[in-house]
Amino acid sequence: MISHPIHWKIHPIQPNPTRSTYGDEMLRRCLSWMTAPNFNRKAMCSTVGFDFLTKKPYTPPSWASHLHPLPSHVFSLAHLPTPIHRWNLPNLPTNTEVWIKRDDLSGMQLSGNKVRKLEFLMADAIAQGADSIITIGGIQSNHCRATAVAAKYLNLDCFPILRTSNLLVDQDPGLTGNLLVERMVAAHVQLISKEEYAKIGSVTLTNVLKEKLIKEGRRPYVIPVGGSNSLGTWGYIEAVREIEQQIQRGTGNVKFDDIVVACGSGGTIAGLSLGSSLSTLKARVHAFSVCDDPDYFHNFVQGLLDGLKAGVSSRDIVHIQDAKGLGYAMNTSEELNFVKEVAAATGVVLDPVYSGKAAYAMLKDMFENPKKWEGRKILFIHTGGLLGLYDKVDQLASFVGNWQRMDVNESVPRQDGIGKMF
Repeated sequence: MISHPIHWKIHPIQPNPTRSTYGDEMLRRCLSWMTAPNFNRKAMCSTVGFDFLTKKPYTPPSWASHLHPLPSHVFSLAHLPTPIHRWNLPNLPTNTEVWIKRDDLSGMQLSGNKVRKLEFLMADAIAQGADSIITIGGIQSNHCRATAVAAKYLNLDCFPILRTSNLLVDQDPGLTGNLLVERMVAAHVQLISKEEYAKIGSVTLTNVLKEKLIKEGRRPYVIPVGGSNSLGTWGYIEAVREIEQQIQRGTGNVKFDDIVVACGSGGTIAGLSLGSSLSTLKARVHAFSVCDDPDYFHNFVQGLLDGLKAGVSSRDIVHIQDAKGLGYAMNTSEELNFVKEVAAATGVVLDPVYSGKAAYAMLKDMFENPKKWEGRKILFIHTGGLLGLYDKVDQLASFVGNWQRMDVNESVPRQDGIGKMF
């Protein structure tokens, strides 16, 4: 439990006559970019128009071209680049700035960090002639939902193996959150109890289903938990190139000292930390683990790095802290209230499983160790997961009671049929 109250005081934004409005500034930047000598109108039209769901040859950043193996192709599945903006969190250490990269805006059904990995994984699945996708995760897995949607976009069947309690494994899993989307896109949901999962493991479970589908004449492609393998790692190597380009195109001369992100399966932090260390970013990556422990993730990430022949130690490029609290996908009332307070103060809605826990742990660390963060510019990666909030509505109800019936005085004129209900 957090031992201190986080006090929120929301100050109204004061107009600044010496500075242009946000909209004017964005328009100025767009016009500047579009009139630059190296602006490629044809490429831009392709990116924002008919490029979605197309398979393209992949060229890695120059600073990552020594890695091996290199992906040959990538599918355009995400809406990129995702925005970066200042995140006005209260009570930060002296001269500390927090910015946020909104990977929660990388799509709707395909939102979050998983879609970046799926761009590479789905391209490989198609190249191998797959007609179906197998993946695995928790009952409210954002990754499994994103995979199910991506598979259907590409005319593939999806077989997500979802982990649930022993009491519920023989029951209809319902339509809450990610499950609703998975079932809407006709995913073939396979339920497994947490007890069986713990004894058998994700690799064996996916292989069992793979062998079954092969016997039925199918051509399945297996994507691991969270899409976190060496190929999936390229999703966030590429995200680092995107951040580099956003910084170069901006006018604020921002240089980030730190990158903060949640860690649930390891692929995102592997790509971010490797990319940051190789590129011009050189920001220190802080990962807050929402399951397992830092030693496990350092070892797992090391395996991903070795799979790319990166020649670096995970412990040298990423700092991992424990933020799982009560356990994976379990929240204290303090954590859920924090998610609500952040939304009320800044408009940014965090998910309770990943970014919510990471932001909570980050601010707790800032409160306890302010000198560590003073004067630093921090980029927080919002990895999505909004649909996971729907699984927490009962726990959140006591925090969001701000409603009342509107009081309309009897003196206000009334006439039948005057109000059109569209």
